[in-house]
Amino acid sequence: MGLSYLVYPGAHHTRFHHALGCMHIMQKAIEVLRFKGITISNDESNALLIAILLHDIGHGPFSHAMEHSIVENVNHEDISMLFMNKLNEDFDGKLSLAIQIFKGEYPRKFMLQLISSQLDMDRMDYLKRDSFYTGVAEGTINSDRLIQMMSVVDDTLVIEEKGIYSVEKFLMARRLMYWQAYLHKTSLVAELILTKILKRAKELTLKGVDLTCSESLKYFMINKIEADTFDHFTLEKFSQLDDYDIVSALKSWQNHDDFILSSLSKMIINRDLLKIKLSSEKFSKEELSQYLDTFSQQNGISQHEATYFIFKGKIKNQAYSIDAEPIRILKKDKTIEDVIVASDQLNLKALSKPVTKYYICFPKQLVEKY
Repeated sequence: MGLSYLVYPGAHHTRFHHALGCMHIMQKAIEVLRFKGITISNDESNALLIAILLHDIGHGPFSHAMEHSIVENVNHEDISMLFMNKLNEDFDGKLSLAIQIFKGEYPRKFMLQLISSQLDMDRMDYLKRDSFYTGVAEGTINSDRLIQMMSVVDDTLVIEEKGIYSVEKFLMARRLMYWQAYLHKTSLVAELILTKILKRAKELTLKGVDLTCSESLKYFMINKIEADTFDHFTLEKFSQLDDYDIVSALKSWQNHDDFILSSLSKMIINRDLLKIKLSSEKFSKEELSQYLDTFSQQNGISQHEATYFIFKGKIKNQAYSIDAEPIRILKKDKTIEDVIVASDQLNLKALSKPVTKYYICFPKQLVEKY
């Protein structure tokens, strides 16, 4: 949930909660499939539980806000894989089957679908969990019903036709949770500010400025970490990072004499964020330039420095992708159809179209001027 607690004060649950929840519902799914006559060995069952427990282990502090801030061009899936390989060494190869399933190299395709697909244990847990803790009731789903309706045909995961309404509700809930919680404009601007803070901190550190922060965070500040330099030592340092490293750094940096670093850090600590405007149309370069000119003149900073406070971009959401692995519905006549085809819900077809929104962020004091 990143910095969503700034919008939803209850959203203080962690990825650890989520990982345990995913493992719990994976156990339920395995029980249901075994009851329906699908053979799953004890080794396969253990591998599924290990894979889902570790599926998100590569996420850094504050989740997606940190993805490309402290390491360069290395996503959390890559780091998860590094962790799993290291753990496999430590546990004498006991994670080999879990890794094989996780990478999609195991011949029984439905096992990967349980871990990573458009209707997997991951999404089932986070939708229910996040809607509960934020209070966004529209995200509530019936995961028990969805799991009861699961089956496997030709090693492919399917949902029995009588569960189609639960699938429709699941997809609608996912769309609403993205726009109301995950991509809420205040959560979005807070995450963007945090990214800018870390970018500035790294910029200053590389110029020789000594910033107060934890030893683990400092390691990522002074070193340029990319995929080919992400060794075991770096992995150990990464594993020591959590939200507390970042928050304690912000509390220190808010008093730094660098205008950019201190101003942005204060915004997060004091919950006094940049203004953000959303639109279905792109914001013009002229509007951006106007804000940049005014703010740089007001504060005696360069245009480049002003871009830490004034910037634009876009967000995109697609509740259901027709290009990805489909959610398959097993009909009563034993034929299998994509849920989009099988559903009589017109809204579902609309959910497969990507929705793009554009944003512009700028300091609140500029609102009075424009």
